[in-house]
Amino acid sequence: MTTDSPQWFTSSYSENGGACIEVATNLVASRGVVPVRDSKNPGGPVLALPAGVFSSFVAMIGQ
Repeated sequence: MTTDSPQWFTSSYSENGGACIEVATNLVASRGVVPVRDSKNPGGPVLALPAGVFSSFVAMIGQ
């Protein structure tokens, strides 16, 4: 089930003192995007990445 509101989470690997991003993967099915935001500024701007672009980004940083 998806909703229209992002359900934010950080990676379980994010233990670096708060310098993290949060993502909301629950909007991929309904909107085709993965919203990304700064975990230190949850009320700040949100970058809505197309799902394919987000997948490429994750693949690149995982190398």
